[in-house]
Amino acid sequence: MAYFTAPCRWRHDAGRPIAFALALVMTMPVAWAQERKLGPDVRLHEIASEFVSRPRQVIVWLPPGYESERDRRYPVLYMHDGQNVYVDWRIDEIARALIASKEIEPLIMVLVSNGGRAQDRFEDYTWTKPAEAPAGGKAEVYGRMLVEELKPSIDEAYRTLSGAADTAVGGASLGGIVSLYLGLKYPNVFGKLAVMSPAVWWDDKVIVREVARFESRPASRIWLDVGLAEPKSMVANTKELRQALIRKGWTVGTDLIYFELPGGRHDEPSFARRAGDMLKYLFPPKQARSALRGASRGTSAPPSRCDQAVACGT
Repeated sequence: MAYFTAPCRWRHDAGRPIAFALALVMTMPVAWAQERKLGPDVRLHEIASEFVSRPRQVIVWLPPGYESERDRRYPVLYMHDGQNVYVDWRIDEIARALIASKEIEPLIMVLVSNGGRAQDRFEDYTWTKPAEAPAGGKAEVYGRMLVEELKPSIDEAYRTLSGAADTAVGGASLGGIVSLYLGLKYPNVFGKLAVMSPAVWWDDKVIVREVARFESRPASRIWLDVGLAEPKSMVANTKELRQALIRKGWTVGTDLIYFELPGGRHDEPSFARRAGDMLKYLFPPKQARSALRGASRGTSAPPSRCDQAVACGT
């Protein structure tokens, strides 16, 4: 495996040093990378972290115009299970089409792979470990990897808008609950959250208790969804989480969208089907985004398209 690297430093482009061990992978060392070719708008990196035990591949997708508009900076979406999001969801194709139709603003996407084992997902995406669980409880250190190592490196290597209002984190299933957990823990880092088909069941619905224990809610915007062909308990649990967020002060239609996908299952194709609506809510065109921010301050704003397709009342 070949890198542009020096001890504990990454050298990008013309030898510009970047903090932390984020290396540009020059070969294709992982099996999932053979399933779909990386286009010219994609960079494949690997991060060797002080916090998590196994190196992680990181796919960075750059929007159209990134190379030509050298003075422009972009909001960023960080996604868990990055290899699934890239290979199965093909989220870059979804984003490219929505940018071309001016339904979302151009953004950078940072897709962080899981460690490749089911155990890694339980370790990284949960912050508690029930006695009966074989693994879990290391989301705090996974979060430190994202916040203290990966994000600063991305912000230095790429032309990002680095503030919380322009930084989203998201994922599905366990990746959904850890996204909400990280948004609550780091509200000054992640101001937009994509909580897709969340695994609310983990540790007797600990994520619901996590929301309830906060005295005041962060000023974050949340996309929450579930597929109606998922097990009934998953749908009921997601509604319970929605109600916990409402009780804490989020308002459906402004800073909280709840989306139910008819026929949606708990699988990658179903997650991909709602990815476009998630992007439209979290990364609307700048004019629409100004209206949405006004709505969060109590002024009027047009309803989002995705909200019109949502069973969000009960």
